[in-house]
Amino acid sequence: MKKIILISLLVIAVFYVLKQFVYRPYAWKKAINSPEHKLQLGSFIFSKKRGSNGSQSMQNYYFAFKVIEINGDLVRLSVIRKLSDKNNLLQSDFSTTKEAYKNLKQNIQNLTITGILTEDLYKVDGATYIINDYLISKYPDLKKSRYYYQDIPVNKKNTTVPTNPDDLIMYYDLVYSKEEIIKNGRLSPYTMTNRTKGEIDTGLSQDIDLIVN
Repeated sequence: MKKIILISLLVIAVFYVLKQFVYRPYAWKKAINSPEHKLQLGSFIFSKKRGSNGSQSMQNYYFAFKVIEINGDLVRLSVIRKLSDKNNLLQSDFSTTKEAYKNLKQNIQNLTITGILTEDLYKVDGATYIINDYLISKYPDLKKSRYYYQDIPVNKKNTTVPTNPDDLIMYYDLVYSKEEIIKNGRLSPYTMTNRTKGEIDTGLSQDIDLIVN
C-alpha cells in the first residue's frame, strides 16, 4: 500500500513539473505571439496571487490592469476599478473580488472602461474612487459603465527616466519589465533597491493569468 501511495505521489509530482516547466512556457509563448494576446499598448492584463490577509491565513488576490505606457523595457500598468457611490466604497485596495475578476475576464472587450486623469479623481473634495457630477460631466462614458483606470497625460508618457531618486520612486510605481512579461509570463516590478536606479525585482513577481486585446 505504501508503495502504491509513493508511486501515486511521484506521478503527481511529475505531472506538476511537466505542467509548470514544459507545458505552461509552451502555451504562454504560443499565446503571446497571437494578435489576441500579445502585449501592446491598451492590452488588459489579468493576474492573481496568493498572499496573507493580515490574520495569519492566506487568500487569493485578483488584479485587472490596463497597459497605459510602453517605454523600452518599462511597461506601466493601471488598475481597473469601479467608481463607487458616495459612502459605499466598492473596493478598498487595488485587488478585486473573485466574481468581478471572472466577469471582467469574460466581458472585458464589451465593457466601456474610461481612462481618468489622476488629478480629476481628486478634483472634488479629494473624493477618489467616488462618482460625482464633475467626473460624469468630463467623462460622459461613465454613464455607460463605472469601470475606469487612472491615466496620465500624454505629454508625461514615454519621457526620459528621471535621475532624481525621489522622482524615481514615483516613476516606477506599477512599472514592470516587458521582457519578463513576454518571456516568462510574469509581472516583475521595477523597484528602487539601491536608491540610484530602478532594478527588476523578480522576488516580487506574480504570474500573469491572461492578456487580452
